[in-house]
Amino acid sequence: MPSRFQTTRRSFLKQAGAAGLGVVALPQIVPSHLFGADAPSNKVNVAMFSCGGRGRQLLPSVLHNAGNVVAICDVDTRQIAEMKKEGTRHGAVGASVEKAKVYEDYRKLLDDEKSVEAVVVSPGQRWHVPMSKRAMAAGKHVFCEKPLAHSAAQAREIRELGRQTKLATQVGSQGGATDTFRRSMEVIQAGVLGPIREVHAWIDRGCGPSREHDKQADPIPSELNWDFWCGPSKVLPFKNHYLGFCLNWGPWLEFGDGHLADMGAHGLNLPWRALKLTAPLSCTVKIPEPLKDSYPSSSDFRWEFAARDGMPAVSVWWHDGGKAGPPEELGKELVSTYNRVPGNGVLFAGEKGILFSDAWGVGGVVKMKGDAKCRGVQDHDACKPAPVTIPRAKNQDHMGEWLDACRGGPKTFQAFDSAAMVAEIAMVGMTALRFGKPIEWDSEALKAKGAPEADPFIHREQRTKWL
Repeated sequence: MPSRFQTTRRSFLKQAGAAGLGVVALPQIVPSHLFGADAPSNKVNVAMFSCGGRGRQLLPSVLHNAGNVVAICDVDTRQIAEMKKEGTRHGAVGASVEKAKVYEDYRKLLDDEKSVEAVVVSPGQRWHVPMSKRAMAAGKHVFCEKPLAHSAAQAREIRELGRQTKLATQVGSQGGATDTFRRSMEVIQAGVLGPIREVHAWIDRGCGPSREHDKQADPIPSELNWDFWCGPSKVLPFKNHYLGFCLNWGPWLEFGDGHLADMGAHGLNLPWRALKLTAPLSCTVKIPEPLKDSYPSSSDFRWEFAARDGMPAVSVWWHDGGKAGPPEELGKELVSTYNRVPGNGVLFAGEKGILFSDAWGVGGVVKMKGDAKCRGVQDHDACKPAPVTIPRAKNQDHMGEWLDACRGGPKTFQAFDSAAMVAEIAMVGMTALRFGKPIEWDSEALKAKGAPEADPFIHREQRTKWL
């Protein structure tokens, strides 16, 4: 609901007193819970697409930001039961979850539940664009977990939909809602660090060596529709280890794109936004073993970006694996502050100094030439003159920002029209990884220049049975 139509309880009492209304009796007529975020008119009717681990993690934020859960959907009845239990842990605000209609098929939910205004999409990566598209076609606002897309072509498709729609969309890169993320953007764009030609993002997490699928199937649980779970991907022999969080299914390239897509959605977010990047010109990747059916044990991706908007050409790296980190000389810049190179982060190397945040883009610090240690982007003397140009998220809450947009408030910071560009960078990287050679990227044509053999990785084949 637009803010101009919102009435607080205090303002209503004041207006009522001025009009000579029976203010003393008012609480008996208009209970306090009818005002503010909990007012029925402020509630947003939400459907949860997936009741698994991530969906249950998102549920509290939905409920406590005045989301009214009217329907839930999952292909595993065990997950539905767990979602119902999670609702009971939140008292009165969770009561809607117990009453919510239950579906296995998200398409039927959209057809039947006309009261649904907004959808939270949080199953595996393979499902994110198909479910988001279907919900948007039905006129629903969409919050979609990262990674947003499973191919460069999907990233382009959801970007164009995001540009064309007036619906509220948001991708689940929560770091972007924090004050330090947005202040880091302002500091970089104000030129505090000078020209930046090199950025490194990393996480010291590995997947184990790339391996083939196990063709020996486990028994399929009776509560699970395995064919529907696989959805747009191929139906592989069922293995229990595919189920669960992104670290379970994510390394398997049929279902996800490993750490680059998962954590890269966070790590590449601040560089893309702060440096006003467009699509990459090229990508190279190094891995320590042959690529099979799963993500490698470690990787080093490098993208080249053209000069733009007064900023020079820049190289951006993503590193993962047990020993991941920036180049040694840059890593040394952090030791005086942290006593070591942190296990994850984003580091901007400028001519005048460096800016470092965690891999989510949060908690940015600056170390200018001559500084002994890093200091926060919000209190370093060099940062203070940088103007405040970006609105801050209320309570630094990306779910709340989206639900406010669903009510008619300001546009979200990480809507699909921009978030899809971050996804495209990662998916260009995955194209180079799976193609096995460096690529020059033609973003407008969605092509690897002179390499038609890379097309299957750019436009992934999908099963349509469940779409």
